[in-house]
Amino acid sequence: MELKKIAALALASVLSASLLTGCANDKKSEVKDDQLTIGMITDVAGVNDQSFNQSAWEGLKKAEKELGVKVKYLESKQDSDYAANIETLSDEGVDLILGVGMKLAPAIEEGSKLYPEQKFALVDETYPKVPENVKAIQFNSQESAYLSGLVAGKMTKTNNIGFIGGMQLPVIEAYQYGYMAGAKAVNPNVEVQVQYANSFTDQAKGKAIANQMYSKGADVIFTAGGDVGTGAIEAAKEQGKFAIGVDRDQSSLALDNVLTSAIKRVDVGVFDTVKELVDGKFQGGTTAIYGLKEGAVGIPDTTKNLVSKDIIDYVNTQADKFEKGELKAPKNEKEYKEMVK
Repeated sequence: MELKKIAALALASVLSASLLTGCANDKKSEVKDDQLTIGMITDVAGVNDQSFNQSAWEGLKKAEKELGVKVKYLESKQDSDYAANIETLSDEGVDLILGVGMKLAPAIEEGSKLYPEQKFALVDETYPKVPENVKAIQFNSQESAYLSGLVAGKMTKTNNIGFIGGMQLPVIEAYQYGYMAGAKAVNPNVEVQVQYANSFTDQAKGKAIANQMYSKGADVIFTAGGDVGTGAIEAAKEQGKFAIGVDRDQSSLALDNVLTSAIKRVDVGVFDTVKELVDGKFQGGTTAIYGLKEGAVGIPDTTKNLVSKDIIDYVNTQADKFEKGELKAPKNEKEYKEMVK
């Protein structure tokens, strides 16, 4: 059984865990005079978040292996670390500073002014006017969330599902409303419980919210919130309920409980950006958007482990509509309300 084009997204889950090598070793390695260097700054979730920071690092490690660049990362323990990490990498003379997550947007914008000769890339956010030395990388994550919502809407036995968000930011709301729209499209009577954890790192809170939602009748919960989702998946495992992962294929966290994952191939966007830098084609002042057409969002092949072929076949027909421009998923409340009228 195939998941057609979206099956290629399963590649994100088979990247070796060895990619997550520490930056301390990178610092000790010698860099050739003509070797380009890329420094990544994580948000507070850290590089091993089982989510988009980890995916971004995998993209950099792939670039290191295939393109011959040198890569490293600096973790941010709190929001105030962003500016300091930018200063550190700029002082070290890296060729590109990659900020992961929309929370870094203000710091990247300020850094672009302080260091006008420095090249920057920003994952998951853009600006009304992108600075000339910044490239923004965005994803139509609402498309993968919509497909996951289709699965949830068809798989629920209680007509009650949940969504847990890390923090109420536009990039997380895109997951929420895409998911809700997909579920409502196939199950108009489904109830969707929604709660935000105000954290991307609090596993215990994710687990507590999930347990509360399950106690109120939910039998499928989608979490977009870094390690908050890890806690929610643990709750699903303990209660024998279903969960939906995010950003990467998270089925390995609970093989009998993770129905599917709303994948966002951050590694694809990161690798492409580094390749542009290597090829001398890096363009600041621009925004690159990745969706189903680019094979950068969708659901993984492992969905077939817990979801029937007829549901997967239906999801594929809807994925085709996205690729053909016949279907559009909402990314905010306004678009959602217009869609479900």
